[in-house]
Amino acid sequence: MKICVFGAASPTIDPEFIRRVERLGKTMAERGHSLVFGGGGNGLMGAAARGVRDGGGKIIGVIPKFFENESVEAICDFCTELIFTETMRERKQIMEDNADAFIVAPGGIGTFEEFFEILTLKQLCRHNKPIAVYNIMGYYDELENTIKSAMKKNFIKKNCSELYLFSDDAEEILKYVEAPAGTGRSVKELKDG
Repeated sequence: MKICVFGAASPTIDPEFIRRVERLGKTMAERGHSLVFGGGGNGLMGAAARGVRDGGGKIIGVIPKFFENESVEAICDFCTELIFTETMRERKQIMEDNADAFIVAPGGIGTFEEFFEILTLKQLCRHNKPIAVYNIMGYYDELENTIKSAMKKNFIKKNCSELYLFSDDAEEILKYVEAPAGTGRSVKELKDG
């Protein structure tokens, strides 16, 4: 299975996040999974890639050319395959198309945007791939509460809670993404409008 991991590029985050995502990546590889990710060499992107490498897995990095040309962030230099794109939009599309499942590790604006895009596409029944949010040290507690609040206020249908998992437990996350996909729901069951 190819698992896309979204996450921070920042090299200045708490080392515990790094350690846990490296361990997740290594466990993924030991279970026979490959990594699809944003191609960054630092932060949680780099941690996931190092873990998968250390576990003997395949790594597919996808990164826009301008990241290299403008030194936006460090690029992972040990990917099995590194795909350069013209735009961020193209980068996300390639990652989404190549993934069988998604794990959202802690991250910033880009990671939030990636999570909400794949969640929206699943709500609209454009894919039925598992989405797990790796809520390390409660990083995503407020986001989870915001989504629940929107459900209580009828901005999001409650059935949408079936589309993802929030967990601080890497084993639970991997079991969730490895499980066979459900039969799915119709768009009308998941979205008003």
